[in-house]
Amino acid sequence: MKVLICDATDPKALETIAKAGIEVVNRPDITPEELVEAIPGYDCMVVRSRTKVRKPVIDAATNLKAIVRGGVGLDNIDVEYAKSKGIQVLNTPSASTQAVAELTVGYLFALARHIPRMTTSMKAGKWEKKKFKGIELTEKILGIIGPGRIGLAVAELANALGMTVLSYYYGEKEAQGVEFVPLDELFERSDFISLHVPHKETTHNIVNAESFKKMKDGVRIINCGRGGTIDEDALYYAIKAGKVAGAALDVYAEEPSKGHKLYTLDEVIGSPHVGAGTAEAKARVGEEVARKVIGALAE
Repeated sequence: MKVLICDATDPKALETIAKAGIEVVNRPDITPEELVEAIPGYDCMVVRSRTKVRKPVIDAATNLKAIVRGGVGLDNIDVEYAKSKGIQVLNTPSASTQAVAELTVGYLFALARHIPRMTTSMKAGKWEKKKFKGIELTEKILGIIGPGRIGLAVAELANALGMTVLSYYYGEKEAQGVEFVPLDELFERSDFISLHVPHKETTHNIVNAESFKKMKDGVRIINCGRGGTIDEDALYYAIKAGKVAGAALDVYAEEPSKGHKLYTLDEVIGSPHVGAGTAEAKARVGEEVARKVIGALAE
């Protein structure tokens, strides 16, 4: 049995897989063209968010039994097509929950108190004490779009800060400390809005120009979920118009995102899709990946 590692994966996970008698080929920089050529020789492949597993790869994967995604989202894999070919598609849904939730809450503080902008000002030798008046999170309303594992972890942390938490979900759901409301009501009431939904047809640009019209003046937006769920052009103009007071982005419609016009705005802060990028999360993801690979190839 052979497994192809297509993206950076914890070395301990690779050791665990190898100890189970599975040949591990580590090619974390493999190109799409190289992947199509190489994949026929493998029984399993491991990917993170970088590698896209689309129809050409799946068609070429004549021996593939499983695709293991180290992470939560599966939008970089044509899941149903893979399943139609008898290929299992597995992920590690809980391993990065805490890391992404903590980054989200970090962005709540950063937006509320202008922390990145104050740091930039200080490094420029300025003392702009009156310029950066912030707000407190206590008694503010946080609207969470998508109360899955990560959304609910964010809600728990926000409750501890004294925030009121609203959430929108397709269907019936209950959670302690969370008020489930229609999407329009979430837009109208929230001081902060955080997205934690997968990117698919029903969530594409779920926050858009019409959504911004329904929001409070001075709302702040956070997206540590998936790119493509916010209309980035609409967000740009909403900030320019003063409707949105600040935005924090870890994910983008197109990645890698370089030179995006949103980053010409002082009100925008962000990161290069590092939500799961902690030492602890990396180790947990690796452990789950190893278990999933070994389990899939043992069947």
